[in-house]
Amino acid sequence: MGIPTQEGALAGLKVLDLTRVLAGPWCTQILADLGADVIKVERPGVGDDTRAWGPPFLKDSNGDATDQATYFVACNRNKRSVTLDMATAEGQDLIKLMAATSDVIVENFKTGGLKQYGLDHEALRAANPRLIYCSVTGFGQDGPYAARAGYDLLIQASSGMMSITGRPDDALGGGPLRVGVALTDLFTGVYASTAILAALEVRHRTGAGQHIDMALLDVGMAILANQASAFLNTGVAPQRQGNSNPSLAPYQDFRTEDGSMMLAIGNSGQFTRFCEVAGHPELAVDERFLTNTLRVLNRSELIERIEAITQTRTTGEWVELLESKAVPCGPINDIAQAFEDAQVKARGLVVSLPRHAGDGVEKIVGVACPLRLSTTPPVLRHAPPALGQHTDEVLAELGIPKARVQALRDAQVI
Repeated sequence: MGIPTQEGALAGLKVLDLTRVLAGPWCTQILADLGADVIKVERPGVGDDTRAWGPPFLKDSNGDATDQATYFVACNRNKRSVTLDMATAEGQDLIKLMAATSDVIVENFKTGGLKQYGLDHEALRAANPRLIYCSVTGFGQDGPYAARAGYDLLIQASSGMMSITGRPDDALGGGPLRVGVALTDLFTGVYASTAILAALEVRHRTGAGQHIDMALLDVGMAILANQASAFLNTGVAPQRQGNSNPSLAPYQDFRTEDGSMMLAIGNSGQFTRFCEVAGHPELAVDERFLTNTLRVLNRSELIERIEAITQTRTTGEWVELLESKAVPCGPINDIAQAFEDAQVKARGLVVSLPRHAGDGVEKIVGVACPLRLSTTPPVLRHAPPALGQHTDEVLAELGIPKARVQALRDAQVI
């Protein structure tokens, strides 16, 4: 399959990607999926840390495991990989050359970490005033923690996210839990891409770039959302309560005849219809359960009554019955079951990209970009790259002669 000729929404945008792990790469993958030309700079012989974060590992054409982790490919689609050593003067010069013709740089070094190489915001913006320079760190560019390294797990803990995730301490399996994916990393990537698009719009009006300061901590606090609002306006810190919702009831998991299901009732109309379908219309007129507020206040009695009812049918039977009455409910799938779901298949959420890097990996499967633009949809151009797969190609585009490229390779700069 050749490279698609259709242009994405960000076609013509050049992004220099100096990031690794997840938050930064997630941001630049969004830009790449939307059509930007993203050049990912990696360390020679090593690459992005996540290339080695396994198992699990990619399989080659014979079905045997390689040494390439599946973690890396989750967030580096549609990019071109260049290897160079930025600790060398030659490597720094190459990055400066690329930055001079780039629209955006995204980096996630420690605060001030690139200044020693002359690759900091001030230095590169001085040479290219239109440059949008996005820095992603754990704690931001200022404050007492600015110099600290930040990882998603630490932010989930320090932001309070883990204090509201999991079952209460006195319940079986109780205690703080992290979310099953690196939530603050992913949200930081999404927020960063939004900030970059906003900065591009400002540049359209003013002609000038700017610096974007993205911090995992800031994002971790922001995505506490209604839980943060509850504390800030009442002074009461929310607590862990498993799968139930602090402001809605019934809104949680319930046991069924053959497993469990999720019931997500958001208003009294839905509650009344649930009671009717369940064969217990008296619950809807019970004075304890007339409004959502009353249902929350009398949660324990309500949940006990409902769970006795839900165990009389299978999950599939409940889903069929309640969907016909517009009562939100669904199964609790594992990931394998989720990818077998009819709606997931109908939306084409699994994509496969061929890769021709000579490393035995012929295709890489991933999740489709969820951004659905009617005129300029995301375009799949490149599979997640092998380490340094596009080094020669990118250097040639910079006008560097082949002999010079070979000399750089011999000197282990690239």
